[in-house]
Amino acid sequence: MSKLVFQANTDPTLGVEIELGLVDSQSMSLSSSIGQVMAAVPSEFEGEIKSELMQCYLEINTKVCQTVSQAESDLSEKILLLEQITRDCNLNLLWGATHPFSRWHDQKVTPDPRYHGLVELLQDMARRLVTFGLHVHIGVDSGDKAIMICDQILEYIPTLLALSCNSPFWCNRKTGLHSIRSKILEGLPTAGLPPVMRNWTEYTWLVNHLIQTGFINTVREIWWDVRPHHQFGTVEVRVCDIPGNLHDTLGLVALVQCLVKTLSDRIDRGTYQSEHHSMMVRQNKWRACRFGVHAQLVDSSTYEVRSVEQITERLITMVMPVARQLDCESFLERVRILAKGPDWADRQLTTRQNNPNPEALVKWMTLQSKL
Repeated sequence: MSKLVFQANTDPTLGVEIELGLVDSQSMSLSSSIGQVMAAVPSEFEGEIKSELMQCYLEINTKVCQTVSQAESDLSEKILLLEQITRDCNLNLLWGATHPFSRWHDQKVTPDPRYHGLVELLQDMARRLVTFGLHVHIGVDSGDKAIMICDQILEYIPTLLALSCNSPFWCNRKTGLHSIRSKILEGLPTAGLPPVMRNWTEYTWLVNHLIQTGFINTVREIWWDVRPHHQFGTVEVRVCDIPGNLHDTLGLVALVQCLVKTLSDRIDRGTYQSEHHSMMVRQNKWRACRFGVHAQLVDSSTYEVRSVEQITERLITMVMPVARQLDCESFLERVRILAKGPDWADRQLTTRQNNPNPEALVKWMTLQSKL
């Protein structure tokens, strides 16, 4: 069996990945133009501005950062560059977790052996992945701790989803959900909430078992809402929709960094591994994807129903001492505003109600995010 070596980090380092759609500036539909965009990206950003599974979106990765302010500077530089490149290509960047009216059936797979292999393996479950998310990596100092954090953070996963909801439409239909993206991803056999694992050894066994039995080809095909990343030495939180602008994105990044560091410190002081019931987490995740910030979530400590705003306020209070250490209190203030609503799904729905033209909604979405 292969040995997965966790490349430990001594500090809670930060890495951010954001996925953005490419839309035609006239029709406002998704455009399979990644080749044209990537041809204009300077070589210095190789590996940090990347193509994705489908040709209609891209991924922006930060360098390894220490603070949210560093991540903000890193992302701002790349977004400004891409805004110029896409403008020259008669394109716009879409900050939404799904495109409101373009059909997944019409999108083209990026010409890459790995991507074509995934489509061959997963068929329409892969072809439907025209969704755009926010992934946040936080450095931790051991594989065992990464596994414990992945378990302990589960009770907060629904709150993170509720705060980020930004995908109420799918194939020009109002879905009734605030995050249809989260349900689309759950169609993958290795996505959604992760199983409870006891330590790094069990995780290594599980990955090897899945590969040896032909269920996955590599560890990269595990797409849980939160997962350890052995090469980066991080816990990667993947549950969030991409919010409607960078400002709100950075608020969620700050919350994730503070939350992972808070849980890490708790583990150092000694803590029981799991303090939540898995069914409560599933129930809360469904409520979050259905109602966004309007969801009523079950408090894992009291089993009483609380609003997202109440749970978020308690969460911010819990992580604020760490936020002061990491110098990101100002970013957390944005999370308080997000919790009060309206969320980005609400804003899409209101905009569409005021103007039933779907192209107008996409144009509005592209304008909210301009730096």
